Amino acid sequence: MSDLKAIVIKGIAPIMLKPEKCSEQADEVLYGMTLEVLKNDNQWLYIKTHYGYEGYIEKAHLMIDEKGIWEGIDKHFIIAGFADVMTEPRYSAGRMLTIPRGSYAALAEEEEEQWIKLLLPTGDTGWVRKEALLKRENHIGTALRQAIVDTALLYLGTQYRWGGKSPEGIDCSGLSSMAYMLNGIVIPRDSDDQMNYMKKVERRKSKPGDLLFFPGHVALYIGEDKFVHATGASAGVTINSLNKDSKLYRKDLDEKYICTGTVL
Repeated sequence: MSDLKAIVIKGIAPIMLKPEKCSEQADEVLYGMTLEVLKNDNQWLYIKTHYGYEGYIEKAHLMIDEKGIWEGIDKHFIIAGFADVMTEPRYSAGRMLTIPRGSYAALAEEEEEQWIKLLLPTGDTGWVRKEALLKRENHIGTALRQAIVDTALLYLGTQYRWGGKSPEGIDCSGLSSMAYMLNGIVIPRDSDDQMNYMKKVERRKSKPGDLLFFPGHVALYIGEDKFVHATGASAGVTINSLNKDSKLYRKDLDEKYICTGTVL
């Protein structure tokens, strides 16, 4: 295990399978995430995320955190699709950067009306609207399941992007992993790994917040035979059904259903 840590300082930074810009994108990391540096190679770093995913990322998207200061700071998630970080607590101020849902930021313990001051990993401070931050709630049971569903539904209409996991573009396992991560549960990044990680339950016992698995695909069950998923067939995040009588029915997925997984 490496002691060298790096912090993502770009809103959305791609992780590649190879240290090449034209390589296939495997994943994305978001602003403020801490990465473990496994290999340092010219303009690329080979890294490992906090959820165990490995790949190559350009150095320009990162800041080395040699003292591990950022990792030890209490952080909050951005829940707004995108949040502008401003130099002052007003819309007419200078915009420092824009960060997407799932980004990490620390509180600088200063507020002004509907604005709150953030401490950024670079050491700078900036202001965002209070509603851009996720309110921490310790959901359990049915409430936690509904919170996971509600989080996944925030991505409705987002375009499909292979290896994506932000409101700019997302894939099926990116959607399921972010719905869980934003509710305090870390699961593997890819659908096959998610399926192997989760406890299996019978299809008829599927509950909101559980994951439905198909060959190379995963969807999040929202109840009443319906599920939300990111699918190339619809070019984005949409709701479909396993009910043959529904206009939202996906026969191809119904016939290829493998299992339901839960960690709740």
